[in-house]
Amino acid sequence: MQGQARLAAGRTEQGTAPFARSHTLDFLRGLAIVGVMAIHVSQSFPSNIHVVDFAFMCGWTGVNVFYFVSAMTMCLMWTQRTEANSTRKFYIRRFLRIAPLFWLAIPLYLVVNGTGPSANAPDGIGPLQVILTATFLHGFWPDSVNSVVPGDWSIAAEMIFYLVFPLVITAFGSRRHLYLALAIVLHLVNVCLFKPFAFALFSAYYGPGHEAFVWNALHISFLNQLPVFLVGCALFFSLRDGFAKSDAAIFAIFIALSFIADRATGSHEFNYLMINLVLGALVAGCIKLATRFRPVEALGRNSYSMYLSHFAVIAGLRQVWPLADGLVSLLIAYVVTAALSYLVARATWHLVERHAQDLAHRLTSSTVRAAPRADAVAAAGVVLNSRSAGA
Repeated sequence: MQGQARLAAGRTEQGTAPFARSHTLDFLRGLAIVGVMAIHVSQSFPSNIHVVDFAFMCGWTGVNVFYFVSAMTMCLMWTQRTEANSTRKFYIRRFLRIAPLFWLAIPLYLVVNGTGPSANAPDGIGPLQVILTATFLHGFWPDSVNSVVPGDWSIAAEMIFYLVFPLVITAFGSRRHLYLALAIVLHLVNVCLFKPFAFALFSAYYGPGHEAFVWNALHISFLNQLPVFLVGCALFFSLRDGFAKSDAAIFAIFIALSFIADRATGSHEFNYLMINLVLGALVAGCIKLATRFRPVEALGRNSYSMYLSHFAVIAGLRQVWPLADGLVSLLIAYVVTAALSYLVARATWHLVERHAQDLAHRLTSSTVRAAPRADAVAAAGVVLNSRSAGA
């Protein structure tokens, strides 16, 4: 609580200006879900034109944009609130934001995709995979990632980030260099120690022929994603308080150490780091420019449900699709997927999410105190749409 008070006291009206509106954060979430849908639609409805399919495949970066926006949103919400029992209330809000829809997705996709062997679960889906997924621990075991709910690897990373976030921000406050230092340490631990050890362990466990599966599972593991969130936290405080030359120096050190570790271990994570740093710069640029576009913002406000539902929409469309693969088929399939996923998201908001958010409000609103007056105007503008704060 004292750490949170120091964060609030240290804010300035000028420092909060880049985050004075939630429009840009919604815009970024919208871009992210546009990208995520693009890669999955192109996998099911390829255009067979290399440059087009490659462009759609680059939509995987949308998940990483979600990570950056999530980190910045959590920092923004934390620094704008001054309340008793802030950590407990943070967990309640995050849990009720993510869990209800995710739990509904579990039986849905078990019906849609079945429980047999697949690329993500070589031995099929059993009670272990379902339990790990339902408890958000699926990021710790390779064949529980993406096996029960498609794309749930990012949900695992988000929930682990939510778990550690109050501890980290209370300890680090607005000292953004500490977030970057921890990101560097975690990245090097993953590249130099965890990934080689885990690869040998799980390759032996699953047996010959599953090396690519294990390698991919470790690439999307929580430890490889957490540095992205930490860089997002650092970017938040840099945008709020102003960038410094020391920021550039630390990023340069980060890049150099990652390059050396990558060459020494063959982890192939250096390119991933560089892509994430470029994405972080683009996110920061959009926030500085207060970028907005209402149709994309509308997608962003419903991005969590769209993320969970678009896999099922694509699977359904694939069963009844009348067009042969090609550019026209791809473009039409994309538009139809986006439209149907948006409609599903609007329905789930009224049927599920709104009630979960009402419950979260009732459980956490008893002791909320107003933010300091110097930030009241900014705080009024940054009330983030609760529907768009998820993955």
